[in-house]
Amino acid sequence: MQSALHTTAWVQPGGKIEVEDQQLPPGQPVEVIVLLPQPHPISRRSILDVLGEAPGHLAFQTADEVDAYINEERNAWER
Repeated sequence: MQSALHTTAWVQPGGKIEVEDQQLPPGQPVEVIVLLPQPHPISRRSILDVLGEAPGHLAFQTADEVDAYINEERNAWER
């Protein structure tokens, strides 16, 4: 039966990895498998999705909608 050792090691400068364990037989060859951590996927959203979730849903479809919104805001400031 083949024995296995599962441990965590940190990569040192120069790409060097050191594994220490009392179970390792001195002078005997061992097989080493290095598993790199998988990068976390970056969640990408369109600007329209972000604006659609913003308070007031500021995703305008036309320039007229933008103008109407700005005029409403200006009128609200003057009250």
